Amino acid sequence: MNGAASSADRLTRAFIHLDRLTHNVRLLQNAVGHRSLWPVIKADAYGHGAEIVAHHLLRLGYNTFGVADVEEAVALRQAGIDTTIITLSATLPEHSEALVACGCEPVVCTEEMVEALARAAERAGRRVAVHVKVDTGMGRVGIRPDDVLAFLDRCRAYPALRLRGLMSHFPRADEADKTFSREQIGCFRRIVEVTARYGIEVRHMANSAALLDLPDSHFDAVRPGIALYGLPPSAAIANPRLQALKPVLEWKTRITFLKEVPAGVGLSYGHAFHTARSSLIATVPVGYADGLHRNLSNRCDLLVRGLRCPQVGRITMDMSLLDVTALRGRVRLGDEVVIIGRQDDEEITADDLAEKLGTINYEVVSAISHRVPRIAVGG
Repeated sequence: MNGAASSADRLTRAFIHLDRLTHNVRLLQNAVGHRSLWPVIKADAYGHGAEIVAHHLLRLGYNTFGVADVEEAVALRQAGIDTTIITLSATLPEHSEALVACGCEPVVCTEEMVEALARAAERAGRRVAVHVKVDTGMGRVGIRPDDVLAFLDRCRAYPALRLRGLMSHFPRADEADKTFSREQIGCFRRIVEVTARYGIEVRHMANSAALLDLPDSHFDAVRPGIALYGLPPSAAIANPRLQALKPVLEWKTRITFLKEVPAGVGLSYGHAFHTARSSLIATVPVGYADGLHRNLSNRCDLLVRGLRCPQVGRITMDMSLLDVTALRGRVRLGDEVVIIGRQDDEEITADDLAEKLGTINYEVVSAISHRVPRIAVGG
């Protein structure tokens, strides 16, 4: 008998619905027509499993992906993803050789990085495609609009570099008021016009929110992230397509212990919860080390047999407690427990948890830890 553990031995798992991913990417592609759609799969595909997501999108015909850095790119290469990978974050010259060896298309916005990439490419006997990032209002990384022409001249001075892309990014496209975002589009459009002679192949700017609500931002390619996974960029998005997106991830665990507890008993660390009545308490093997935030303690529900059951006591590293008194006589060891997803007529979403935490759905799903196996289903 083989004693090696596998993902099947983990009781807490995330299920990635590939049929829903297909639905979402086709819906987004329809929104942008003939323009290229470059899925962003950084941060382990926003917690959905970059390897699973990339292989499926390749099967659907998508051949350019965005990641955060060279480490994520290398992981995809090792997983057999042999396609165009754009590293979207600014990086340092010390990473140039790894970027060239990996065959990435890096984003550049410093002369130091341009020079280091060119030297690394020359040593490797390669020509590296780069994407020049312009800061039109994000205020994070990117060259100033007034410096674009000089920066492009600097890039063009190196034969080992190919100016493939010109790009920018939105900080406020997910807001109802699009005034600032439209000013950014106007700024970027002017830059596109004055750089026409540089032979740049692709201009790209739109994230998920802009893809949905700002069609003037689509240019040659779009870079959707959160919407691919069926989650709204914000509640302020007006595009009706948002309602048709399907959440790709479900997060589930199972009951491993049940106990009757009398009234007045403190539960979990610090006894932050005391039973007000005779209660049936279930233990589930999910905690903050799995990504169930400790600040959700005594503030969230999980689904058991189609019923919302309150989480009670402090969430610990590996376990949490549920009050399943309402299911006394029906609940059993091994019963499925839904953290994110649907069970019968009830549903808990990443947005539900985000609202309780005062954060965004991006953080909730990307914080699901690597020890939670991602299981591909539906495709």
